[in-house]
Amino acid sequence: MHSRRRTSRSRSRTTGLALFAALLAGVPLLSACGSEAHPGAAAVVGGQRITVAQLESRVSEVREAQRAASPDTKTYEQIVGKSGKLSRFTLQSMVRDRVLHRAAKDAGVTVSRAEVQRLRASFAQQAGGDKALQTAWLQQNEVAPARLDESLRTEIAAQKLYRALGADPNTKEGQDAFWKALSVAGKKLKVDINPRYGSWNARTSGRADTQPAWLREVSKPAGTEQS
Repeated sequence: MHSRRRTSRSRSRTTGLALFAALLAGVPLLSACGSEAHPGAAAVVGGQRITVAQLESRVSEVREAQRAASPDTKTYEQIVGKSGKLSRFTLQSMVRDRVLHRAAKDAGVTVSRAEVQRLRASFAQQAGGDKALQTAWLQQNEVAPARLDESLRTEIAAQKLYRALGADPNTKEGQDAFWKALSVAGKKLKVDINPRYGSWNARTSGRADTQPAWLREVSKPAGTEQS
């Protein structure tokens, strides 16, 4: 009986990580499409700016966590070398999260703090402790420890959205239904990406704005991409 419970927990852990990995792999893509600068804003989602400063702060969180987790400078430099496009990846995640949570909201899905804490406790137990979970999540998903709860909330929202849609994440039909919901949400939010970071290309609709309508503002030019 104990063995069955352990196998069940292991399967749950594997399924959770697999879904999160699939979510990252299948997110709307940011592809290069221009060099025009739009000072101050990395993206606009639902009329709300994701500023370059906010993006760079998130990137710094990851880099600081990677440095702290590295045994020496050489190891840290190797990690940085393998994630040179961290700014684009991070912005991709920030936009995806907003779109996903809008799709979840439209489907009547909510995620409670208790649900996040239960999942975190479950994953931590299987990883060998909360610190080990933070390190694994950082290594696998480039998510800083301070953002772990947010990341887990996104995973739960994705799982519950699949269920709300009556979609099976293990089938093409189920995945298509999921991405269609995100595509619809993305259109409602009118996602615009600064060309410096690529464009919004929703997987199911193929929407890619090469010349997004950016809000004008007086600001200093954005700095170079932080790697």
